[in-house]
Amino acid sequence: MLNFIESNGVLLSNHHTPLIAHTATDILTSLTGVYGDRHGVPISNSFRYFNPDGSSNTGVSFAYWNGAIFDPTTLTPTDTTFNMLAANGKNAPAPWVPYTRAGCNFGAVATANTILENTSVDVSRVFGPASVQQQEVTANPPPSTLPQADFVGIGVHCALNNSLCSAANTGQPDVLPDEPGGYSGYMGLFGHKYVASQISPNGPLTDLNGNIIKDAKGNVGFPGFDGMSASVSLSYVAAMQEHNVPVTYAYISDAHDAHPSGPAYGPGSAGYVTALKAYDQAFGTFFTRLANDGINQRNSLFVFTSDEGDHFVGGAPSPAGCDGVTTPCTYSQIGELNGNLAGLLATEQNITTPFNVHSDSAPNVYITGNPARNDQTVTRPFERAVGKLTAVNPMTKNTDTLTKYLADPVEMKLLHMITADPARTPTFTMFADPNYFLFAGATNCTSPCVTQQPGFAWNHGDVSPDINTTWLGMVGPGVDQTGVDSATWSDHTDIRSTMLMLLGLKDDYSHDGRALVEDLTGWAQPPAVKKSGSFVSLAQMYKQIDACVGQLGLATLAVSTKALESGSSSDDSTYTNLENQLTSISTQRDALAAQMIALLENAEFNGQPFSNQQARQLISQGQALLNSVNTMT
Repeated sequence: MLNFIESNGVLLSNHHTPLIAHTATDILTSLTGVYGDRHGVPISNSFRYFNPDGSSNTGVSFAYWNGAIFDPTTLTPTDTTFNMLAANGKNAPAPWVPYTRAGCNFGAVATANTILENTSVDVSRVFGPASVQQQEVTANPPPSTLPQADFVGIGVHCALNNSLCSAANTGQPDVLPDEPGGYSGYMGLFGHKYVASQISPNGPLTDLNGNIIKDAKGNVGFPGFDGMSASVSLSYVAAMQEHNVPVTYAYISDAHDAHPSGPAYGPGSAGYVTALKAYDQAFGTFFTRLANDGINQRNSLFVFTSDEGDHFVGGAPSPAGCDGVTTPCTYSQIGELNGNLAGLLATEQNITTPFNVHSDSAPNVYITGNPARNDQTVTRPFERAVGKLTAVNPMTKNTDTLTKYLADPVEMKLLHMITADPARTPTFTMFADPNYFLFAGATNCTSPCVTQQPGFAWNHGDVSPDINTTWLGMVGPGVDQTGVDSATWSDHTDIRSTMLMLLGLKDDYSHDGRALVEDLTGWAQPPAVKKSGSFVSLAQMYKQIDACVGQLGLATLAVSTKALESGSSSDDSTYTNLENQLTSISTQRDALAAQMIALLENAEFNGQPFSNQQARQLISQGQALLNSVNTMT
């Protein structure tokens, strides 16, 4: 894959995640071109929501696009808003719509929320509660995985009146209740059982090595999200491309774990190297197969990215100097450091306030009762205490400070983490030392509050350069063949704008991303972009004030941390002062970013150039905003 990208297109190595940097949020941001505050899932891969009585329940980030919050703990959740939630409180616009409206079928291979994600609620929602599909679910409860193999993970959203998704092929109405401009009459195919028969009509679908695709229990069908090796996932894509599904999105499982049940590999481990070699071979087979079909970089757009980077938690490799290629590496110490946040708070800070967390290296805290952010009896003492927590690292024996950053709703709004559903807003978010994975257990350390968990060794979600900096590869007509671009600062929101501009399509909503014209050939840039001489300069400033991990986001996060850790029960003036300044910065940023993206998108999609004077004025305001944060005290 690397050779294919560098030889035929561009690899952007200064690419970034949103926050929090987890699979669901990252993929959904890439799919939609907007941050979590506008697609509804800024916290993942699960989150919590407050009930009216102040308790909180679990919401799962992965659920089919048009569904309400999926709470696996109850049949009657108190929060019935859409999981995919736009800023106006409606169901977020779906990413396949511009393609299907243009007459192209859209295939989805294990791609977040574009396919059925579970058999608990999604099957009934799409096929109907009295359907034969739901009857199969009812007749085969867990531990059976047959319904998942049949209905979950694979789908095709068809163009209007396309026979692939006809009722004769068990197509179902593709319901998008709030789609701008309407979306009636469209159909979709949901599940391997129905898709595979259309894209592999001569027998069971096989992976790129010729093996029939099955799950771990031997059911022919979707192998589960942890079973999506490159050989499996790319086989679905190739078969779709060969059978009238020209737009395909796919997810590939990571290579650093032994799927489906572990253990985790370390860098250079024999298992890791073997997995990477298999992935490399799969991509080679995939590109050759598509080329033989006449699908190549001269007529098709290829886009690749990683959800996020991963932070490895482990000791030094052995033997010294091992490289994994000629000498495999082994690790005597490997695994994330699990920390009981409740036990540490009770034993170190005498805080026993009831709370729940979305367990993570960036845990979101939901204090029972849903107190106000500035509550001096509950919230503020709790936040100060979290900022003081330490732990003895089982690997190094050093005492680590657990908190790197803290963000309450004021800062989370600036980081695009506040949705249109107030019940989802946590009391605050703790971005911890990325070696640690924090949960809420007993309010004591009778069982050790910090232990090493060898089953998981690659943390993400946090604010850390190795997590938030990732890469983006693009190959195809209109993409410069420049090899590696390490200069252009981009993030996941920019992918959609760039793709749609290259393909001559547009959304019915504005994006948070901008087209990456620095890596596009001249003919691929719209005339209005070329006429806007300061397009790149304006776009670069826009990203630094609006992106979650741009300059403004990281600078204000440091200020937020200072605010939340400050003060006492008798004097909380520093907190109040800094929070007021952050609120003002957020308001100014939102207004300025809206002006910037309007100019950029009008040039990209609406044929409206802007003047250098317009750009310079906004760039100057953006720089002044950045400067103002650096002087906050």
